[in-house]
Amino acid sequence: MDVAAAAGVSHQTVSRVLNGSDKVSSKTRDRVHKAIKDLGYRRNSVARALVTRRSGIIGIITTTSVHHGPTSILLAIELAAREAGYFTGVAPLEVTTPESLRSAVDHFLGQAVEAVVIVAPLVEMAEEIDLVDIPVPVVAVRSPTAAQAAGVLSVSVNQESGARQAVHHLLELGHTDIAHVPGPPDWSEARARESEWRAVMAEAGLPTRELLGRGWNSEVGYEVGLRLAREGAPTAVFAGNDELALGLIRAFHEAGLSVPEDVSIVGFDDIPTAKFYIPRLTTVRQDFPQLGRLVVSTLVKAIEGEPSVKPISLPARLIVRESTAAPRN
Repeated sequence: MDVAAAAGVSHQTVSRVLNGSDKVSSKTRDRVHKAIKDLGYRRNSVARALVTRRSGIIGIITTTSVHHGPTSILLAIELAAREAGYFTGVAPLEVTTPESLRSAVDHFLGQAVEAVVIVAPLVEMAEEIDLVDIPVPVVAVRSPTAAQAAGVLSVSVNQESGARQAVHHLLELGHTDIAHVPGPPDWSEARARESEWRAVMAEAGLPTRELLGRGWNSEVGYEVGLRLAREGAPTAVFAGNDELALGLIRAFHEAGLSVPEDVSIVGFDDIPTAKFYIPRLTTVRQDFPQLGRLVVSTLVKAIEGEPSVKPISLPARLIVRESTAAPRN
């Protein structure tokens, strides 16, 4: 007996359950999963492709970056795709040009992928997506402010909201001298966080300090922290990510400044080690697992002929811990 017969449903319904469709009731889905378990069913991708003319493969194009954001997004998408019954292939790009993007797309089309995800943290890469014709559903993990070409669905975490929460938190504590250490200028997230820091400070009628360095790693944060300590430390720093915050904390410690008594620090990302920093880091959390599920569910709907028409943005959330406090005065 096959799964459909055992569950008392059609083969199409079984396919929908395996592909994570939301068109199936929870009762029917449970019945199909029970039949799968009882029969010891294992998916055979080759057999399924022959019968359904669908490969069950999603291609993921990304950069070679090993930074927390892109790697976390990649892992989250892969796990969510597997839960939805899809296999994934990954094509990392060493250089981001229309030609390299086109080559990666052609590679995946040769594997008969059903859809493509493009993780585009770089401004240039996000813009180049719209220059390449891709004949399957596409979801781009990129800033919603990027140009939105027809047929490309954009999903992201709201960077502006996260940065605004971080700076407002410091203002509410009483800080008026708030420095910022941004990420690289060619990263969309870095631009968004810096822009919002400037906007919130302007709204509060406060000046912004000169930027003393850019990057994503602790070394940059450390060097900027030493300079700030030498030249006159602010009472608070909004770091572009948690790695920068770690470098800042170390530099201030070496300079005899205490966090948060002398300088408050807010990070961004909420990496797994943030709660083990000394002091435990106040930061902005990006929910990467939820982002992965949203990317895949958006793709599945597009595959089934129900594409989203507007960019989708998830909220970021401020996590207050021990690295922020009111200024001494």
